[in-house]
Amino acid sequence: MKKYFILSLTLVIGTMLTAFHSSDITSIEIGTALPKGETKLKDISGKEVTLKDSKKENGLLVVFSCNTCPFVIKHESVIKEEGKHARENKIGYVIINSNEAQRDGVDSYEAMKKYAEKQGYDFPYTVDKNSDLANAFGATRTPEVFLFDKNLKLVYKGAYTDDSDPANATKFFLKDAMNALKEGKAVTVASSKSVGCTIKRIKPTQN
Repeated sequence: MKKYFILSLTLVIGTMLTAFHSSDITSIEIGTALPKGETKLKDISGKEVTLKDSKKENGLLVVFSCNTCPFVIKHESVIKEEGKHARENKIGYVIINSNEAQRDGVDSYEAMKKYAEKQGYDFPYTVDKNSDLANAFGATRTPEVFLFDKNLKLVYKGAYTDDSDPANATKFFLKDAMNALKEGKAVTVASSKSVGCTIKRIKPTQN
């Protein structure tokens, strides 16, 4: 019993050290211009990409994700389906891994490459060094989505659907938002609450 208590305490402390004050991070507002659009991100292909260059005719979809979060795993098929839907709607698509505190482990660059290969990703899956983009976007969860229009202004943020398990979803917020962009219409539901694992930031050192 004592052994299990110590293990549980260790896990809790570890989470506190790596999950850097997500409650202090503020998400960007609807209408905000794309943050850090020219920042170079290393893709699992070995090439560098930028969000600005990844934009297509009708906009850009940015997803904060990772390799092992149970909520990401539940969304694996959705992540690929929405990538296909984005392409069909002439919307760019980039996935960002901001789990800097796990970069030497389950979210290492090599682990990302293996995960992307297993999933059959045919779109950029990139490293967010020091969680810089997550901080700029105010992203706190995986998965969490941000959809920008053709002028790179934010029109939707939050979750894919109305349920943390997409199998139980009845409303498809992201898909509806992408359809609206394609048709040149206003997005009806502009934001929703993203439910998932916290992005594992490195706790800043104290001076």
